Amino acid sequence: MTQSLRRPLWSPSSIIALLGFGLAVVIVAVVGGLAVAAPDQQYAALEQPPWAPPPWLFGPVWTVLYVLIAVSGWLVWRRAGLTSPAHVVYAVQLLLNMAWTPLFFAAGLIGPAFAEIVVLWIAIVATIVLFARIDKIAAWLLVPYLAWVTFASALNLAIWVLN
Repeated sequence: MTQSLRRPLWSPSSIIALLGFGLAVVIVAVVGGLAVAAPDQQYAALEQPPWAPPPWLFGPVWTVLYVLIAVSGWLVWRRAGLTSPAHVVYAVQLLLNMAWTPLFFAAGLIGPAFAEIVVLWIAIVATIVLFARIDKIAAWLLVPYLAWVTFASALNLAIWVLN
């Protein structure tokens, strides 16, 4: 386990870094969301499995997940900085996260979106493994994200098959 830096929890640089991680996930959410003019209508227009959640559920779930993702990245930053391989994989999974919504909704590429979400799932697993070597809490904070993306992957596949 890498614990070389251990930056103070509430120093000015630590607070700025936490805000930076928060800003990063806000950018991911906003850029992904900008690609979708009316996600509720688009989602509702698709043939869905009976276990599909209602459209209103996605916003609250993703809000919680993005907070966990930001805090997780920040905790690893406190111990390993931004130059660790763990943060490279973290950045990749954020970019993959941001890319899924435009693929699925804006482009209507449900099959390629499924392929992309599988790659996202792998990147999240890799991030959890790398984060666990640095900060176990940071790794555990990503488990709900992995669970939701697992569910979203199954939903994406079901919608692809049905449509």
